[in-house]
Amino acid sequence: MAAKYKMRCIRCKKNYVLASYRDRYVVCYECSEKDMKGEAKDPSLKKLLNISEELYRESSFLRDIKIKALRYGNLTEKQVEAFKTVVEKMKNPKPQKKAPEYGEK
Repeated sequence: MAAKYKMRCIRCKKNYVLASYRDRYVVCYECSEKDMKGEAKDPSLKKLLNISEELYRESSFLRDIKIKALRYGNLTEKQVEAFKTVVEKMKNPKPQKKAPEYGEK
């Protein structure tokens, strides 16, 4: 897993966002929320994008997919599959293994 650090939002320059070395332009939830306003016209997209607000707040990837869906009106098959897998992983996180204590085998 990549190391995470805090960076200021590119747009508002006041909020901090968790980022890694892979993230080029980080945008806070408040700034991207303006782009996420609106409804999808396609019923299948509307059903797909109807997830809790907390998941959008946690993942910039999910926000980006929603913004693209609203802007262009459709998504590719790979985008839909990636969206579904990320939502599933976030709803059901895999339990992490606990490191053994000192003196434990």
